[in-house]
Amino acid sequence: MPPAKGTRDKIVDAAMELFAFHGYGPTGLSEIARKARVQQGSLYHFFPTKEELLAAVLERRKTLLWPEVLQPIWDTIDDPIERIFKLLDQYRMMLQVTEFSHGCPIGNLAIELTESHPNSRRLIAENFTNWLRAVEQCFHEASRRLPVDADARRLAIFVLTTMEGAVMLARTYRDFRAYDAAVASLREYIDALVERETDWSASRPPASVKTTRGRRRRQ
Repeated sequence: MPPAKGTRDKIVDAAMELFAFHGYGPTGLSEIARKARVQQGSLYHFFPTKEELLAAVLERRKTLLWPEVLQPIWDTIDDPIERIFKLLDQYRMMLQVTEFSHGCPIGNLAIELTESHPNSRRLIAENFTNWLRAVEQCFHEASRRLPVDADARRLAIFVLTTMEGAVMLARTYRDFRAYDAAVASLREYIDALVERETDWSASRPPASVKTTRGRRRRQ
């Protein structure tokens, strides 16, 4: 049985959820205290300012990326490219479950705060960087299936910008047509890269199966 969370953790958890659904600006400290079921004085004890609480939320997001977002996918899917598309599918599922009220929590804060809260921009960027590194590593692991000139970092940035834009459009239109079109175009692009590097044409492998056949060794 996991240990009971302390007051500080309860406050950070409550703020993290409220910021994700309502934004940083509209969320008041009294609302966070009520959500955390703590006295407002306790909140101020741990976080004298709202921006200090924001920093704690962004630090928590960094630590949760692996256990909550990536590991459940990485543990069940071996193929590195399919991991990427399952990750995109998870964001779609999140939109569906929340009826478009919960987008990418870091993307939301980036749009809202990078100009008005420059001190938080570093932590927002670090969250994006961690996400990019995970996707970039997938492309590195799949490098023998990609053209020799494929740039894993640039591909990871392409995936991130596709996801962020697709989430924003889905939330705006309240449907998945733009999201699905964006992910389908990304899939076609990645498939085209794989076809350039292989001498066979076949449907994509099942998400849980590693593909080794049909590779050409680089000289």
